[in-house]
Amino acid sequence: MNSKIKKIVLSVMAFSMICLPFTDGTTSIKAASSAMVNLSAKEQVIRGFGGMNSVAWAGDLTASQRETAFGNGNNQLGLSIVRIYVDPNRNNWYKELPTAKNAISHGALVFATPWNPPSSMTETFNRNGKNAQRLRYNKYADYAQYLNDFVSYMKNNGVNLYAISVQNEPDYGQDWTWWTPQEVLRFMRDYAGSINCKVMSPESFSYQKSMYDPILNDPKALANMDILGTHTYGTQVKDFAYPLFKQKAAGKDLWMTEVYVPNSDANSADRWPEALDVANHINNAMVEGDFQAYVWWYIRRSYGLIKEDGNISKRGYMMAHFSKFVRPGYVRVDATKNPTGNVFVSAYTGNNKAVIVAINKNAYSVNQNFTMQNGKISNIASYVTTGSANMAKSNSTINTNGSSFTAALPAQSVTTFTCNLN
Repeated sequence: MNSKIKKIVLSVMAFSMICLPFTDGTTSIKAASSAMVNLSAKEQVIRGFGGMNSVAWAGDLTASQRETAFGNGNNQLGLSIVRIYVDPNRNNWYKELPTAKNAISHGALVFATPWNPPSSMTETFNRNGKNAQRLRYNKYADYAQYLNDFVSYMKNNGVNLYAISVQNEPDYGQDWTWWTPQEVLRFMRDYAGSINCKVMSPESFSYQKSMYDPILNDPKALANMDILGTHTYGTQVKDFAYPLFKQKAAGKDLWMTEVYVPNSDANSADRWPEALDVANHINNAMVEGDFQAYVWWYIRRSYGLIKEDGNISKRGYMMAHFSKFVRPGYVRVDATKNPTGNVFVSAYTGNNKAVIVAINKNAYSVNQNFTMQNGKISNIASYVTTGSANMAKSNSTINTNGSSFTAALPAQSVTTFTCNLN
């Protein structure tokens, strides 16, 4: 995704998809129905949260920005996934190494995505009356080898890729390579098995199920796919669920590998309460989509997680409410997802801890009760981001009887609660 056309087309779609109206500016505190958290009702395993490091288009992260992105201390994001670019020019592959190595040193996963094969493997064809580019049909084996060469190059230089994708947005090839669903199926069925790495499907730009259904319905193609990767530009929340994946793809991963919301306006990263839409989108991806990974577009950008000056943005803090506490290997557990109007909840367990993320999009504070089922908790801590605070840790004690607690969710805020599981 680096097309100006796409930015214009999607800005209205994405905004209308996720924005909910705020209530008027009352400061009263309102009570909410209890949010039930079933600690034994396990959903998906979480692989992590991350973003794209786009050396080719935005320049590499600096050393200090890498620490901000992948470190998990104070004023750091705790990102656990980084997406890198498979340049069609092999002479540029070295550019991906510094940030990828740093991410791995912090325990993050690295996966790679190509936008275009080398020009020697492509051809021009007529698509709806316009010239477009595709992989030559007699070059599929060569393309698989090319992806293998990238995997080997990275490994030989200290980066063990977690996965490699087949194609960025094959259904939106405005500035890159088009693939039809049948072309995708052919490659996944007949050639992807030769790739010496976990294979990620081509990543649809808006979670078009027609791109994935043929893979899921073909046993050989499905066997060659380790991760279904997709983008969610303009995707309605009601379309986040994918029943066929649940039915067919046991043992496979489901990743959301690129998005920005609600827009890519210049210097929009700190707009408040607009940034709440980022937290809400992540929450929906986890709860409604059962995604195991959530990957933003540019890590550093004027609308990104880190601003051009190297500081974490409000949008970045929205991701940090998940990425710093919901670590790789944690499991989402069932929770009341919408206990009252404009309040959204998700919950996770791992490392003998429980993590609850609560988003209050109301213009007033809400007293929210959380009740645990099938487990006891203790030592509750909370971290809150509002228009005037960033990941502020509460100094007050949150009392619990071991199975429930009540806390105020400030107006237009995100709060992450952490507690020990007894």
